[in-house]
Amino acid sequence: MPFKINVSDKTGKTYKFELDAESESLLGNELGNKIQGKDLLPGLEGYELEIAGANDGSGFTSHKDVQGIGLKKILLTYGKAMHQRPRKEGKKKRSNMKPKGLRLRRTVRGRTISEETVQINLKILKQGSKMLSEIFPEQNKPKEKAKPKAV
Repeated sequence: MPFKINVSDKTGKTYKFELDAESESLLGNELGNKIQGKDLLPGLEGYELEIAGANDGSGFTSHKDVQGIGLKKILLTYGKAMHQRPRKEGKKKRSNMKPKGLRLRRTVRGRTISEETVQINLKILKQGSKMLSEIFPEQNKPKEKAKPKAV
């Protein structure tokens, strides 16, 4: 199954493309590793990218504290891989405060990229000579406005 690659720039725009899973440039890398853009696509010459995150086919996220490629259940506090509100809060207003004492056991994948990985998120550390909007012109189109429904 091919890797789905998401490359995000500093403006918040994300560009997406697919890469064969047999690509040796990504297999074996870990979260936080830096890779050269030319290893992924020839159009990304001069780009330096960092692996920011990854997911497998079942939706389990890769966690930087878990070594290897396997699944593991770890006890997490509010944050990465856990965004659930406790049920006792009810209909209170949401605040930016973390719920006090909330810890849940979640299944996460190890930090190493393997064949089970489906999606890889990359962020740009160093810009290349070409802009990403020039490399991916089909993804640079403005969104179409929704047509009003006929009654």
